[in-house]
Parts: sequence; structure tokens; C-alpha cells
Amino acid sequence: MNQTTTQAIPVPSIFTKALRTLSLRHRIALYYTITTALLIAIVFTILFFMVESTVYKQFDEEINKEVSEILSDAHATTHDFTSFARFKNFIDDKEVNYGNKDHDDKETAKVDTEFIQLMNNSGQVMNKSVNLSRNVLMFYPGLTTPAYFSSSVLGSTVRQIQLPLLNNQGIIKGYLLVAVPLKNAIIVLHDLQNVFLFSFPGIILILFVLTRLIAGRSIRPIEMVIATAEKMTQENLHQRIGLPRHHDELYRLSATINALLDRMHEAFQREKQFTADASHELKTPLAVIKGTLEVLVRKPREQEHYETRIQFCLKELNRMAQLIDQLLMLARYESNRMDPRIEQVKLSLALERVKGRLQPVALEKEILFKVFGTENAFVAADPSMLEIILENILSNAIKYSPPRSMITITMERKSSSLACSITDQGIGIPEEKLNAIFERFYRVDESRNSGTGGFGLGLSIVKKLADLQQIKVSVTSREKIGTTFTLTFPSA
Repeated sequence: MNQTTTQAIPVPSIFTKALRTLSLRHRIALYYTITTALLIAIVFTILFFMVESTVYKQFDEEINKEVSEILSDAHATTHDFTSFARFKNFIDDKEVNYGNKDHDDKETAKVDTEFIQLMNNSGQVMNKSVNLSRNVLMFYPGLTTPAYFSSSVLGSTVRQIQLPLLNNQGIIKGYLLVAVPLKNAIIVLHDLQNVFLFSFPGIILILFVLTRLIAGRSIRPIEMVIATAEKMTQENLHQRIGLPRHHDELYRLSATINALLDRMHEAFQREKQFTADASHELKTPLAVIKGTLEVLVRKPREQEHYETRIQFCLKELNRMAQLIDQLLMLARYESNRMDPRIEQVKLSLALERVKGRLQPVALEKEILFKVFGTENAFVAADPSMLEIILENILSNAIKYSPPRSMITITMERKSSSLACSITDQGIGIPEEKLNAIFERFYRVDESRNSGTGGFGLGLSIVKKLADLQQIKVSVTSREKIGTTFTLTFPSA
């Protein structure tokens, strides 16, 4: 026999799932309303019990006055009780007292005045007020101290006291019970309870609606963020979120997201420019090589012509390889995969090695190098990275210097650093373009067919490698006079 079992879904999981589907506005309103509802319920409960306690306290005081009057009229106290006969003339029930049967047993109790009842220590009624009729007040045997409590007479609530009566030896001989009706007080307390019970749901409902409206206005900037993000594409990265009037957390959130969008837009523009420039720089030599080879295969030529064109193609391929190497270097830097190996490097030796590699290019233009400064200057740097920095700066100086000019290299020690300046006598850089020369593929001569043969990556590599080694790079320039690059090394 197959039995099908069904597993009940826990109520908390259903409630949690429902909460997850609520919007932020409704969750804020719900949490705030639940919290406030608990606080209001606690306040209402405390108020009700405070009022009830105050009412009972007033009735207890009234009962004490009644007890004092009874004891005063009977010329008795609670500590020298001798006989119940003392209270005979002061309790309104002479017909009932001491077995008088003339009292109408059918008379009902009157609950709008106070009630008095005397009992012996065994719980037998010795005397009582006529308005009690056949009813008796609540009695708790064995009490040794005055006690206040609520009871009922003929279905109506009364407040009463049970007062022990002691003889002069301190032995309990009887009890005096006095009660006053609570009808009006019960009505007031009941009305107050109804006001609290019926007003509570209304207050909570109004509170939820108001909280939802306030929460909606408060999170409007978040909705604007969502709307802006949903509309964001490559074509409209320039759009920004409107800032709220109040400088609060939502203002900071909107400002932070706007700053993030600024960085994204800037990065996207850089990548877009990088892609365009890189594709152009690679496309140009490929087109040149393709065109040269196509011309060579059209008809037989002399060996010397073949050698010349093949050398030209090899030169273009070397330029492409150099471009790819530089792009890979920048990619490694931006992916944080380059860790410099800092050690003590003799700056003059690094300069000599770089000058030796660039000397043939400089001789072609009859450019001279002059070095001034400390011969034994040591700096803290990565040797290979330092030579790349020096080679890029010196190669730029050679490219943009006129023939038969001079490049000056000056090393100067300062208080806590060493400065190495490289000055050429070239065409110079316009002042408004100085801040852009360290960007990738940026060249002062915007023509892509510039005769310098550079890619616009050298100074970008210089800046990034210098930053890795905490080397400060600065530049000053005057058009048609020359440019000076200064490397400031930290104290070795």
C-alpha cells in the first residue's frame, strides 16, 4: 500500500520569502510600522494599568476612610477587639442580626452603596449590612494582615478590604470586611480599553501609509540611480544622477555613483582611443609590408632590389614587434603583475649603457651627449626598469632634436633625493600639452605620419615604471628652445 506524505512548509520560511519579494519602500514601512506598533502597544498597556492602579488606589483610600469611621463609631480598634456587639448599632441590618427572621429573604442586594460584613475567625458571618441581602462578601480565611482585592456581589464588581480584628493579646478574633462598588470605575476602564483597542489598528494603518509615503520620498534618489543605470549604454555614459537637496547618505551615494560613472566614462574613452590607435599603428606597417610584397611578386627584379625591399619589410616588422612589446608592458603594469626588484644602482653606469645603445642613432644626426654631476651617485631602483626609463627619455630627445645639437645630462644631489635632468635642444612642447604627454599614444605632432617613427607609448611607459619605483617624473619645456625631463629619486 503506497502512502503519499506531504511535507508542511514552515510558516517562517513563507514569511521570509514574502519579505524578499517586497520592495525596499514596503520593507521600510513594514519594519517601522511593526516596531512602532510594539512600542504603542506597550505604551497603551502601561497607560491602562497605570490608570487602573490609580483608580484602585483611590477606592482603597475610600475604603480606609469607611473603615476608620466604622471603628471610630464603634469605639474600637483593630488591636483591642472584644466583642461583635460593639458593631451592632453601626451596621445597617438589625433584622438580619442575631437570627431575626422578619427580614424579607426575597430582597435583593443593592450594589450602589458600600457593604459591611463581620465574620469570626472560623468564617461564620456574624453581622452584615442590609444591602447585602442573602449575599456575602468574599472571605479568605487565614489572612493575618489587611488585604485589598476585587470581588463581585450579585454579578457586580466591588473593591473590598479584609481587616483582621485582634484582641489585646494579638489573637485574631474576627474580620471586618468593607466593600465599595466599582461600577462607574469599571465603565471608565472598559471605555478606555475599548478606545485603546479600536484606535490601535487605525493608528497602525495610518502610520503604515505615512511611513510608506515618507520612505518613497526618501528612496527616490535610489530609484533615480536604478533608472539611470538601466538606461546606461556605451552611447550615453555621459548621463549623471541628479543629486538630492539634503547632504545625507543618499547624497553621498549619488555623488559616489556619479564619480564612478565619470571614471567609467573616462576609462571607456581611453580604451576606445587605445583600440583605435593600436589598430591604426598595427594596420599601417602591415599595409606597407603587404603592398611592398605585392609589388615584388608582380614581375622579376634584380637581386639588389629584392634585398632593399626585404630589409624595408624587416624594419617595419621590427617596429611592430617593438609596439607589441610596449603594449604588453603596459598591460602587465595595469594588471598589477609587475613587481620591481629594488636595489642599489649606480646611475652613471646605467646612463653609459643606455648611451652606448643609442650612440649609433645619435651619430647619424651628429648629436653629442654631455654629462655633468656626481660620478658615484647610487639610487634605489630596478636596474632593468631604470634603463627602460632612461632609454625612452633619451630616444625621444634624439628624435626631436635638430642635427648637430647637444643633449645635456645633469645629476644633482639634494638634501634627501637625487635629481637627474635630461635636456635637449629640440622643438619643445606647447605648455597646454605638457599634462597629456604621458598618456598612451599621445604625440605632440597629431599627424599619424610623423617622421619621428614613434608610437606615443614611450613616455606613458616612463611614467608608469617610475610610479612603480616611487620615482618622480617632471617636465619643463619651451617651444623651439628645448625640453627638460627630470627624474627625482628617493634617498638611497
